[in-house]
Amino acid sequence: GGQRRRVTLARGVAAQASLLFCDEPTSGLSATDAELCVKALRVIAKRLNVLVLVVIHQPRREVADLFDTLVLLTSNPGRLAYCGPMAEARAYMAACGHAVLAHANATDFFLDLLTPGTEQDASSALVDAFAARQRPSLEAAVEEALVAKGASTEEMLREVHGQAAAADGRATRRVRLGPYAAPFHQQVRTLLGRKVMTTLRNPGAVGMQLFMPIGMGFVLGSIFKGIGSTAFGLPQISFVFILLTMLSLQSLPLMPLLIEERGFMKHETSERLYTETAHILTSLCVTVPLSLIGATCKILVIFAFSGLSFKFLPIVLGWTLLLFCFFDGVFSAVAAAAPDGQQAQTMATPFLVILMLFNGSIVTRATAPVYLRWIFEISPTNYALQAIVIPMADDAGAAGQSYVDMMGYKTGENAKGILLIVAMTIALRLLQVAALKFLNKPQK
Repeated sequence: GGQRRRVTLARGVAAQASLLFCDEPTSGLSATDAELCVKALRVIAKRLNVLVLVVIHQPRREVADLFDTLVLLTSNPGRLAYCGPMAEARAYMAACGHAVLAHANATDFFLDLLTPGTEQDASSALVDAFAARQRPSLEAAVEEALVAKGASTEEMLREVHGQAAAADGRATRRVRLGPYAAPFHQQVRTLLGRKVMTTLRNPGAVGMQLFMPIGMGFVLGSIFKGIGSTAFGLPQISFVFILLTMLSLQSLPLMPLLIEERGFMKHETSERLYTETAHILTSLCVTVPLSLIGATCKILVIFAFSGLSFKFLPIVLGWTLLLFCFFDGVFSAVAAAAPDGQQAQTMATPFLVILMLFNGSIVTRATAPVYLRWIFEISPTNYALQAIVIPMADDAGAAGQSYVDMMGYKTGENAKGILLIVAMTIALRLLQVAALKFLNKPQK
């Protein structure tokens, strides 16, 4: 418990907050840990010039003496009973006719007085005393502050920054005017270092992204061994389709991992430690390259087993990796929007079914309903299969051309397909940022 509280406080310091609200930070801690926790808060307040507001129950004497100002509230409904320096609270209570015993814990005594229904209940009397003794001066101070033109938020921050610099006698951290303590490049650098460390500490995740695809490559390669040496026809077209399908589905098992990471990210971004965009860029720099390496090795292994001519390798490798990037964007966007892993699988299924079936092999332009033929114009699988099959068919001569005609493929659409897939991938990444920012907010 104590370690967790320290981490929470450290996150508040890392965010360079000017104001900290701490709701019962000592609950569940031992008396010693509670004192250490409040001492840490006092250090933050004094050294970093941060205003710290703490809700606390039954602190022992050493803990209570650490606070500068005390506000006492009672219930039925919430009412003020005291607002002033902690050091003057005992004398104030004595002046109200409720002196604290010499060896008693003052905070326990205050709680007994302000808890309605107890034997020592004096809540109503203390509320009346507050209205007579303290409220007039507090209201006068408020009215005076409302009349006087105060400094802007930026001016106050700069003034506080100057006071801190004068007290330290040296240059301090820069004035924080935005919601984030660190600039974007520093966010990315820090997150990238953490991502690399956590990835290296999790061999299972590395194996899932790197070694499992290679193993699947050997399995599929053994199944389709030597298929490239046969005459061009439906078996080779089916081989290319299965290769594209397996590459498209490679990121599907990573969705639960992405959802788990999202939970940690949402808590940290809610505290303005970094932006959602920095989190996504970090994943793109670590997770996606690992998956791309695994996908590339998988393609090379399968291609080597297939026996296809190596002149087709650049086409096959380029389009399969392009398709992989697109579906990785689909799964990442779905994982950012779905509440849990089960719903993520359900949400991703329609995209997979529609975009994979409308490819000219399973569903052709001739067999598809007229009102659904527009799907071919946006199906990445259709463009990828078309771009790979047409060169293979041209190499086979007239027999290959008959298959191209049957599948309804058109030449000269490679540039269109590449631009469309790249644009859709970028759009999916933007949707991922929006979903991470606005959906599935943590309940605190």
